[in-house]
Order: sequence, then C-alpha cells, then structure tokens
Amino acid sequence: MFSTKGRYALRIMIDLAQQKSDDPIPLKDIAERIGVSKKYLEIIAKELVSSKLLSGSSGKHGGYRLTKLPEEYTVGEILETMEGPISPVACLLPDADNCPRKSDCKTLPMWEEYAKISHDFFYSKKLTDLIR
Repeated sequence: MFSTKGRYALRIMIDLAQQKSDDPIPLKDIAERIGVSKKYLEIIAKELVSSKLLSGSSGKHGGYRLTKLPEEYTVGEILETMEGPISPVACLLPDADNCPRKSDCKTLPMWEEYAKISHDFFYSKKLTDLIR
C-alpha cells in the first residue's frame, strides 16, 4: 500500500505540470488546489527537491518548478523517491539478506513476476498520463 507521501507527491507533480509556467509556483497555491495542508506538503516538497525531481526557490517570488519536462517523469520514479523500492515481499528488496529458503521457495517465482509487472506498470506511466 502506498502512503500519503507517495500519493501527495504525485499530486504535487501533476499540479506543477498542469501550470505550464516557467515561474516558480508557491506551495500555498498548490496546497489550496489539491486540498492538502501546506505544512505537510513542505515535507514532501523538500524530499522532491533533495532528489532533484523539483527545484525550489525562496523569497517573495519563490516556489517550486519541475526540473524536467512532464513527459520525462515516470510515476515509478516519483513513487520510489517517496516510498523506497516497490516490492511485494522483503526478500526482493535491493538490500535484502540472502534468504536461506530461496532455493526451495515455491512462491518466489510468483513474487518476482508480480514485482516485475508492478515495476514495469509504474515505470511505463508518465506524469503526463495522469493529466486530464
């Protein structure tokens, strides 16, 4: 299940993509449009800036901008930035210890297939696919 951080990060990114402006967009404006508190969005925006998905500027005309074109973002990269690796089971996480049951696990191939399907799904969706 995805947390509110992941879902709201997508909403921030969609909102910025819809503005089609070269000027920074104030977070208070985004918060009003998407119906989420500015305080909570500040936490999310800071992570998006740290990961270079957004650029931010402060001051009177400050705000946030996308760092690339909307069609260059995938939903997968945004979600994984906020949520970490998308994995159905712990043993498939990138930093997982080697499972002693791996060679005998009857369910591992199913989990691997599911992980590939979900990864491919989210990485095939562009930010622009979510804009109506």
